[in-house]
Amino acid sequence: MTWLMVIAGAVVGAPLRFLTDRAVNARHDTGFPWGTLTVNAAGSLVLGALAGASVSSSAYALLGTGFCGALTTYSTFSYETLRLAETGRRTLAAANAGVSVLVGLGAVVLGSELARAFTG
Repeated sequence: MTWLMVIAGAVVGAPLRFLTDRAVNARHDTGFPWGTLTVNAAGSLVLGALAGASVSSSAYALLGTGFCGALTTYSTFSYETLRLAETGRRTLAAANAGVSVLVGLGAVVLGSELARAFTG
């Protein structure tokens, strides 16, 4: 039944990614993929919190694998970075790569520390 938990999480995560990406990018006309950065940071924060709280395997299947797996997007991040580089915006491409990694790592650490603080 674990696979049902993964599906249930993905059913929520995928549309949320789409809607968040569109909403964030509609507010920023800079050419920088702010929407993808936002969903990846949010997913990293949630994954960190799950790890810090040491949740059950079924909760991890629902929220970690299903929800966060569908919410976050490494492939879109990679594609957007490539497109920036191919269109001559190499500085933005490098910034996207660097900022995405740093923000993702920072969010997962923050989520983990917050969960540990609240769960003792």
